[in-house]
Amino acid sequence: MLALPGEPFWLCDWTEVVFIHFEVAAEALQREVPFTLDRFEGRAFVSLVAFTLADMRPRMGGRLTRLLFKPFGTHRYLNVRTYVREGGHTGIYFLTEWLDAPWLNLVAGPALYGLPFRCGRLGYRNELLNGAVSGRACDSNGRLEYAGAVLDSSRGARPGSLNEFLVERYRAFTERGGKRGWFPVWHPPWKIARLAVTLNETSLLTATGRWFAHAQLHSAHGSAGAGGVWMGLRQSC
Repeated sequence: MLALPGEPFWLCDWTEVVFIHFEVAAEALQREVPFTLDRFEGRAFVSLVAFTLADMRPRMGGRLTRLLFKPFGTHRYLNVRTYVREGGHTGIYFLTEWLDAPWLNLVAGPALYGLPFRCGRLGYRNELLNGAVSGRACDSNGRLEYAGAVLDSSRGARPGSLNEFLVERYRAFTERGGKRGWFPVWHPPWKIARLAVTLNETSLLTATGRWFAHAQLHSAHGSAGAGGVWMGLRQSC
């Protein structure tokens, strides 16, 4: 058996992470999401998450498997996600995900997990230790460009706060071909710093749905990342 439900199948690290959060009119967003929105005090949000996924490999197989997956295990992501609930559980739902990765990754994610992968050209300089972040992502539909500065030191999100609602999520829901599923994700609690971010170009986001016409930039966070991340296999809802 590859992995029991709830057990890790994949291991990886997430590095140089930037979260950019938008508050969105809930009614407009719900029309584009197949799960019930999870709201914070009645408010709905969409977050961009720009990061580098490093050293992804199966939990089993030891050094040989790690070596075999080395060509596929490190690449940049731009996730566009919102917050949902299903069957008494809360989690995230990806509206779109861009990655700069080999074709095998682009095929495997949708096939195994129902993930909405797109090929993109991504470049990040999320240098929190130097007090600044910047990044860009583009495809044939448009571009996203952001730049920002670190406002304070990294710390954990206060329990029950909006920050915790936005960053501490341990289940991802997916839907493909009318079939719903979910998979578990585990990582150490985020250490996040507040960012002041400017969006210099947003044409890429208009391709992710009509939600962006009803969105306002709310806040942003940065993190050096999380090590020892694991993900389980997809299960049916």
